[in-house]
Amino acid sequence: MQTYEHDINAWAIEQARLLRAGRFDLLDIEHIAGEIEDVGKSEQRELASRMVVLLAHLLKWAYQPERRGASWEKTITAQRKEISYALDESPSLAPKLQEPRWLDMVWARAIAQAVSETGLDCFPEECPWVIQDEVLAGGWLPGSPAAVPRTKG
Repeated sequence: MQTYEHDINAWAIEQARLLRAGRFDLLDIEHIAGEIEDVGKSEQRELASRMVVLLAHLLKWAYQPERRGASWEKTITAQRKEISYALDESPSLAPKLQEPRWLDMVWARAIAQAVSETGLDCFPEECPWVIQDEVLAGGWLPGSPAAVPRTKG
């Protein structure tokens, strides 16, 4: 029997075979439970990653109007679609979009990415846009910083 620590892929194949054979007495329950929990964490990380890219591009759009182009707009559209798909596939992820701690982490990462990509360091400490009504809304794009709404959410 393969061990979890030695070869996780062989272990996973073995655990699946044991499950299908009904050999529950031989299953590595503790590690199986951990792996199942990790699936949820992976989905959360994917959602956060997509939000970071989306928010960073919205920041670039707002703060570098002279550099706006089809590439940024396509990236914004693609990230919105990916986020929408992820939420359709795993509706239990939707509450993350309202969690202040999670949003703070995502916003901080988006600012770091935008600073890295633009060289600018003038972005607001908190997200000025409403997540559901603006950030995730198809077709919505922020104006210049002076026109950026100051609502939170």
